Amino acid sequence: MGQAGQQRSRQKKICNKKKVKSVKPTVEKKAPKLRKKIQPGQVLILLASKFRGKRVVFLKQLESGMLLVTGPFALNGVPLKRVNQRYCIATSTKVDVSGADCKSITDAYFGREKTKSAKSQEKFFATEAPKKVLAQEKKDGQKKLDDAIVKSLGNDVKSYLKSRFSLSANMYPHELKF
Repeated sequence: MGQAGQQRSRQKKICNKKKVKSVKPTVEKKAPKLRKKIQPGQVLILLASKFRGKRVVFLKQLESGMLLVTGPFALNGVPLKRVNQRYCIATSTKVDVSGADCKSITDAYFGREKTKSAKSQEKFFATEAPKKVLAQEKKDGQKKLDDAIVKSLGNDVKSYLKSRFSLSANMYPHELKF
């Protein structure tokens, strides 16, 4: 009797020589194109992460293709953050960000510092996890950047950024104009 399904070959391979593949030159990855609707100062709505539904201000596109956005933190609690452009909706509202200097912020700014820690039983069974402390430089940078943006905002735009986006009954996203 044969085996059910696809027939299996039980013949030995005569030649087991591996073919050497030619090495292709690595292609540099380019950052994805920025959507036409997204420009510096544009107000975006975040669709994912802890801050979903929050309105944020777009500052610039980083080398990795991610978008650099801020709340401002003082208004709605969203810090300087990298966001994929697939997870945000561009609105028609624009904010003046000419006073904000974000040239020094790159992907390396968001990288984690490597710490060598010996694994020990005391750390493993510790009831409290060590708290992660944000560097004072980053806090100061956040504050300086946000102050430049908040100065140019009117009261109506401030309340707009504070409010959260959500859909209610009989609201269809394809019919909305952002």
